[in-house]
This record gives sequence, structure tokens and C-alpha cells, in this order.
Amino acid sequence: MARAVPTSQRAYQYAKERILDGILAGGELISEGTVAEALGISRTPVREAFLRLESEGLLRLYPKRGAVVVPVSAKEVETVLETRELIESFAAEKVAALGPSVLEGLLGELREQLQEQAGLREAGDGKAFVAADQIFHQLIVRAADNPILLDLYAGLRDRQQRMGLYAVFNDGDRLRATHHEHAELVGLLEKGDLTAYRAALRGHLRGTRAAVLGPRQDSSIQPSTDVD
Repeated sequence: MARAVPTSQRAYQYAKERILDGILAGGELISEGTVAEALGISRTPVREAFLRLESEGLLRLYPKRGAVVVPVSAKEVETVLETRELIESFAAEKVAALGPSVLEGLLGELREQLQEQAGLREAGDGKAFVAADQIFHQLIVRAADNPILLDLYAGLRDRQQRMGLYAVFNDGDRLRATHHEHAELVGLLEKGDLTAYRAALRGHLRGTRAAVLGPRQDSSIQPSTDVD
């Protein structure tokens, strides 16, 4: 018999999913009572969940008022993308150094991802495309066979999800551009041209930055993930 999920965990998952998916936008107020009512639980476990989300930088708590969803700042975008560039560039170099068998295995997985992304792009499924985008890049990092590096990269997952969804919401062409850029990265990996790969990766991440921030210097996730 499956063990029941603790109510504080349910509240945590409920609120976090809505923040990461953009249903709760940056700057939006959320109350303990609203979450408690939605889940049919008391406010105490919701309070515990809010404290966890505050520690993760997703909420800012205000006593007797509730909590505000912390927006994605321009500084956060810059630092996350800089970190990604460092990790992903190193991972590609490491994969190349591990030999043809490792590279061929990775290329096969990446080509499968490209096919999946093509279908999601045609369907205009922004949320699923963002998830596939994360898997694509994570496959490259995982292939480097460095568990510590992979753990560091996994720590960026939530931030990547928020930024990815905002990029899709803010730039209707981002699905097409991302799919094209992913195909370019796969081609350069196959050729073994690491210099061109690093340049293409940097351009890819700059495209993400531009889509997330747009003309503004600060941003928050909007409550939509639909793409026409």
C-alpha cells in the first residue's frame, strides 16, 4: 500500500509547479488560505511549504499578508546562462575526449530528441518543448561522465524551466529557432569542431537571453505557455 504524501509536500508541489509553469507570475501575491482551500488542508502545512519555497528563492514571505512570487531578474538570467555555458562547453570537450563510442551513443540520443522536438514544435506545445530542451542539454552533460558536474547542472533545472517558459511566451519564434540551433549543435558535435560548437552554444544561449528579457532589464514569468 502506497504511503500517503505529507500535506506539506502536497502544498509545496502544488505551489512550486504553478510558479515554475508560469501560472503564478512574478510579483503575484499568493496566500496560505488560497492554497489550503485548493487542496482541502489546513494552513499549517502550507506555511511549511512556503518556507521551503522561500529558501529556494521562489517566494518572498510577508507576515499576515502571504507571499509574493519572486520575479526572474536580469541578473539571474545572466548568471544562469553563464554557468550553463561553462558546464556545457566543458561537457562537450569531455565527451569528445572520451572517444568515438561515447560520442556516437550521445549523437543517437540527441537525434531522437531532435525528432521529438520537431513534433512538439509543430504542435505548438511550449511547455513540453521546454522540458525536451532541458533533456537535450542534460544528455550532453551526462555523457561527460562526471557525476558532480551533473549534480551542479541539475541544480539549475528550476531556473531553466522558468526562463524557458518565459522565452517561449515572449518570443513566438523561439521554438523554431531553438530546434534549428539544437540541430546545429548536433552537427558540430558530429564533426568534432569544438571551436565552432562553443561559438554556436554561446549564440544559442544569447538567443535565450534575448527572448527572456526582451527590451526590459527585468522580467517575470507570465501565466501562459501557449504558442500559436
